[in-house]
Amino acid sequence: VQLQASGGGMVEAGGSLRLSCAASGISINDYTMRWHRQAPGKQRELVASITKENILSYTDSVKGRFTISRDNAKRSVYLQMNSLKPEDTALYTCQAQRLFYQYWGKGTLVTVSS
Repeated sequence: VQLQASGGGMVEAGGSLRLSCAASGISINDYTMRWHRQAPGKQRELVASITKENILSYTDSVKGRFTISRDNAKRSVYLQMNSLKPEDTALYTCQAQRLFYQYWGKGTLVTVSS
């Protein structure tokens, strides 16, 4: 099983990026998919999640700016990030979880300059 995240990069404050996470080896239909991030010197935090029933949740700091979505046919989950801020700078990783099974990707780096 692999989760491959992509779409990170450098962007100015106020800009946008769209992260993608493609799964191989599993069908994500029954998985809750999550995006986490870890900024330098900080603990990892949960950014957004989407259940198999498409119930969405976000950490407060990204509400109204980030949107998580999924495409089960493509085995992919996305994170649309708008109005980016320097404090969004972090390594973003995706996670797939179902019952006691969970898988993690290696992450994609997002850098937001002021």
